[in-house]
Amino acid sequence: MRVGLVGLGNMGRPMAARIHAAGLPLTVHDLRPEVAQEVATACDAVAAPSLAALAVGSDVAVTMLPDGATVRRAVLGPGDCLADGLAAGAVVVDMGSSSPTGTRALGEALAARGVGMLDAPVSGGVRRAIDGTLTVMVGGDPGLAARCEPLFDAVGTQRFACGPLGAGHAMKALNNLVSASGLLIAGEALLIGRRFGLDPARMLDVLNASTGRNHATEHKVAEFVLSRRFDAGFSLALMVKDLGTALELAEDTGTPAAFASECRALWTRAAGELAPGADHTAIVRWLETVTGTSLGGD
Repeated sequence: MRVGLVGLGNMGRPMAARIHAAGLPLTVHDLRPEVAQEVATACDAVAAPSLAALAVGSDVAVTMLPDGATVRRAVLGPGDCLADGLAAGAVVVDMGSSSPTGTRALGEALAARGVGMLDAPVSGGVRRAIDGTLTVMVGGDPGLAARCEPLFDAVGTQRFACGPLGAGHAMKALNNLVSASGLLIAGEALLIGRRFGLDPARMLDVLNASTGRNHATEHKVAEFVLSRRFDAGFSLALMVKDLGTALELAEDTGTPAAFASECRALWTRAAGELAPGADHTAIVRWLETVTGTSLGGD
């Protein structure tokens, strides 16, 4: 199976390495030609000069791009696009975070050209992308998903069939809603404790041995917040985008979601007040600014 990978950012680069390690022929493309060439050299891959050229040499074209609008432009144009080179029977797999409704519309446009589509967003962050232990949430035709199993096995260790096309992106948005809520409330709790006189590191130990533990307390706060690094590799702006997708799902399904709405409002406010490009873990740095209290030695 010849794989084409579009988008070589924080997640795309390590995923390219895992695809290469699995022995799958790989072609890569990025808006930064020098990055594409660097990855191609490291992975014994081909750096395609255009999206259309990548598509010509790919049975499966994977997009790892920031949002659904960018994916649609990469696939259908205007200008250079995958659709100009994809053969009938090829498959597009969107492994980023996109709107489920937009994904379904894109899938319909591709189907008219004889091209299949799956949405297969991943979760686990940069570290698990490097290890090849991502969780893959697949939406779309089971037959197409079965064809793409070598790709999914290359980058992840857990794969979930979530339903028809768009279901994977819906699941990813809801997962990130829960993730964002967990990090936000963990930061607030630690700051309350700090102002009372509790040690943040000891609080974290207690939380992780108790019912209050969550993914943020176990895997993010010590490494990226208490260390003052704030560099987990996933931007705060992208988290806000995913929270918007989750709220769109709530609206579309007629589901009241007061807590989710308030969560997004706080993340949006933080995005407006922090520096552009801030990591999502910097939400706690913003909380520190709001409270006038630091969780670190600074």
